[in-house]
Amino acid sequence: MVEDTFSAAHQLRGYKGKCENLHGHTFKVQVFISGTKLDQTGMLKDFTEIKAELKKVLEEFDHHNLNELPLFAKQNPTAENLAREIYNRIKASKVIVWESDKACASYS
Repeated sequence: MVEDTFSAAHQLRGYKGKCENLHGHTFKVQVFISGTKLDQTGMLKDFTEIKAELKKVLEEFDHHNLNELPLFAKQNPTAENLAREIYNRIKASKVIVWESDKACASYS
C-alpha cells in the first residue's frame, strides 16, 4: 500500500445538506496492490513505481474545483467516484479515499 494526498474543492449536486455548498478537503488516497507472484528481487511491484503512478493521477485533481473537471460533469465528485476512477487508472486491487480523518470510501 502507498498513500498520498491532494487538496481540492467540490460540491455535491442534488444533495440535501451542507455538502451541496462548495467546500474543500485534503483528501488522503491509499492504493493497495495485490498478487501471487514476486519478481526476482522479491517484490510484487516497486513502491516507487506505484507512488509515481498515483502522483500522476492526483495531479489532475490537486488544487481544482472537482466539479469543473470534465470527469465530473455528469457525476458527483464523491469519495466513492474518486476511488473508482483512481482504481481504474492504476489497476489497483483496492483504493481508499479519505475526505477526513473519520470518513472514507473504498473501491475494489
